[in-house]
Amino acid sequence: MRKSVFKSISLLFLVAFAAGTVACTPVKRGEYASGSATIFCDDGFKNILDEEIEVFEFTYPQSSIIPFYVSEGEALDSLMADATQAIITSRQLSKEQIDYMKSKYKRVVRQNPIAVDAVALITNKKNPVDALSVTEISDILNGKITKWNQLAGNDTTAIKVIFDNAESSTVSYLKEKFLPEGKKISETVNAFAQSNNAAVFDVVKTDPNALGVISVSWLGDDLSAAKKVPLDQRMADYKNENDTVATNLTTEVKILKVSNPTEDNDFSPVSYKPYQAYIYSGEYPLVRKIYMVSTASNSTVLHSFYVFMTGFVGQKIITKTGILPIHMNPRVVEVK
Repeated sequence: MRKSVFKSISLLFLVAFAAGTVACTPVKRGEYASGSATIFCDDGFKNILDEEIEVFEFTYPQSSIIPFYVSEGEALDSLMADATQAIITSRQLSKEQIDYMKSKYKRVVRQNPIAVDAVALITNKKNPVDALSVTEISDILNGKITKWNQLAGNDTTAIKVIFDNAESSTVSYLKEKFLPEGKKISETVNAFAQSNNAAVFDVVKTDPNALGVISVSWLGDDLSAAKKVPLDQRMADYKNENDTVATNLTTEVKILKVSNPTEDNDFSPVSYKPYQAYIYSGEYPLVRKIYMVSTASNSTVLHSFYVFMTGFVGQKIITKTGILPIHMNPRVVEVK
């Protein structure tokens, strides 16, 4: 308990220090504010935000964005406590929350989608399962399917469901989509929480019996390749209006196809991987919007960062992660 309290106090101190350096000099329309500010982000979107910040600060060297990677619940709590003025999350604030921020802190809430993410299911490359239906996913999470041989092969080993943490956006999505009210993912038989998405990926790489649940933004190879290129060269690529769709997902783990036979698609059993074109078309069924929620005023560095993220370069960066930017339509997808 003492460690948890100390961590919270330390975090709030850092936030307060950073908030003290936020630029307050008015800027004209079309200009970018300088200074620094904090942003809290669900760990599932860390890969996206890291690159967005690095490129933004390279482009505007007098601006600094300080990220804190926490659970979605912690990010929302920090915003509601006015400990930060921006978060990246998979859900919008309710009318009651918006009204509270206005009455309590005189904050105006702006919330806009910046991307469409897919929740991906991954297994070890040695696992015989290649695809799941939405019904099978539901049965796994509700304890009706507990062993791999109920899906494929002869392996009677228990399915280990691996997720990041109990308050993450990914867990919230699965809970709302598949579980009865009041039930938690952690109550699923052989479900194991990790510290973050990177840990989920590492477990699946080494354990043939693991079924990992992860944001597809952790699986895009194009961003990993981009990070090895000097920033000035990356900027030239991000400004290029051609080849705006990520085409490669990692081969270090097996990314499962997912089907969703319904009356709307004539009960088609065809399954799809979470490629951007299938996210866009709705054929990959496990998707959710990603929002940037801000209470910062127009003349602040956070507003400038929002303008950057929703502009061409910011949206091009998102394509490199494997998820779908909100302001760009996919042109090409490579399916192997």
